[in-house]
Amino acid sequence: MTRIYKLISREAWQAAVAAGRFDGAAVDLADGFIHFSTAAQAAETGRRYFRGQKDLLVVGFEAETLGAALRWEPSRGGDLFPHLYGPLDPALAVETLTVELDAEGAPMLEALRP
Repeated sequence: MTRIYKLISREAWQAAVAAGRFDGAAVDLADGFIHFSTAAQAAETGRRYFRGQKDLLVVGFEAETLGAALRWEPSRGGDLFPHLYGPLDPALAVETLTVELDAEGAPMLEALRP
C-alpha cells in the first residue's frame, strides 16, 4: 500500500468527518482536485503552503483505497503528486496526526510513514 497525506486544518477535518465527505479546501476547489502529498513530499508542501498555520492535521490514506479518481500528475519539480478528482470519504483515513511547528513556523512532517 502507498500512504498519501492531506494537510488540513483541524476545523475543516472535523467538518468533513461530521458531513461524511470532504470536497476540498479553497485551493483544491480552485484547482479542480484535492491535493495530497507523499511522505517524501509532505515536508516541502508544509513549508510552502502551511507555514505558521496552527491547529493543523496531517491525515493519512492508502492511495489504493481512493480508486480511479486518484491520479498521479506532475507538479513541483516534475514530481508526481497524488490528486483526487472527486469527494474524499473521511472514513477511509488510516491515521490522523496533529502537526507541530518548528521555530520558524514550518510544519514538522519529516517522520511520516512512506
